[in-house]
Amino acid sequence: MKIKRTQNRVTQSRLTLPAVMVYAVAVWLAGGLLQQQLWLQLACFLLSTFLMVELNNGNALIRIYSRSVSSSFAILTCAANFLFSSFSGGFVSLCIITTYILLFHTYQDKQAAGLTFYAFLCTGLASLACVQVLWVVPLLWIGCFIHLSSLSWRTLAASIIGIATPYWMLTPFIIYFQHFSVVKAHFGALYSLQPVADYSQMTLNQLLTAVFIVLLALTGIVHFWRNSSADRIRIRQFYGLFTMITIVAAVALFLLPQYYDFLLRLLIINTAPLIAHFLTLTNTRITNIAFYVICATALILTAINLWIPSLSF
Repeated sequence: MKIKRTQNRVTQSRLTLPAVMVYAVAVWLAGGLLQQQLWLQLACFLLSTFLMVELNNGNALIRIYSRSVSSSFAILTCAANFLFSSFSGGFVSLCIITTYILLFHTYQDKQAAGLTFYAFLCTGLASLACVQVLWVVPLLWIGCFIHLSSLSWRTLAASIIGIATPYWMLTPFIIYFQHFSVVKAHFGALYSLQPVADYSQMTLNQLLTAVFIVLLALTGIVHFWRNSSADRIRIRQFYGLFTMITIVAAVALFLLPQYYDFLLRLLIINTAPLIAHFLTLTNTRITNIAFYVICATALILTAINLWIPSLSF
């Protein structure tokens, strides 16, 4: 008989997500919700957390009952609370999660042009707020081809139209107000890759938070692929997509730390299911200790980022 350790009782409890959300709201209050009027940002966070619940429920990312995917997302977002003030960043997270939900419903369906269009429409909307989101598009195409088996000429065309649609809708306004320089600057940021590996724009606490999330991602990746035979092929494919985007995002963050706002959010979204799988489906003495260490570290980083926001090298 397997021993049910603390990590299992917490990750499999129906009270975990409500408790985490109470904690998250408290962190938002401490992070300036009322003083800075971060209501729109909070709304994006709450909607994103709800969509992470739907992402897990709709695809059974964890093969037993657990709210650890959404709970992990909320806790990691709170740990990186220096991101709270950015509405555009919260909107990007919301759009990316929605993209995943829609794309996962196209699994092995090469005729799913409608869902593919709406998925990439969300990506296109996100790119209006942060043009670097377009870096993810080739990865999504690769994921549709390799992991979701849904890429065909039909769905590829639908994805391109979906990405372009927000820009087409804005074209009349751009022409009327002659904001051509804005368009040039927007897309020009796609190729702004200098300086490389310059961490002077990141504070020490931001760097520590990024390292923590990357370590969690690596832990989740190693665990999942060592034990992936216990999951269905469909789930292995979804986690393959998470793994691919996580690795690319981590490398990009190492090389281009000036885009940490977007890249850290992308890492959090993809790390949440990876580390949730690890915490929920392991039950050894060592992993139970790791659970305590992870929780303690997340709490410490949350406190540091709340009360020492200007910590520097």
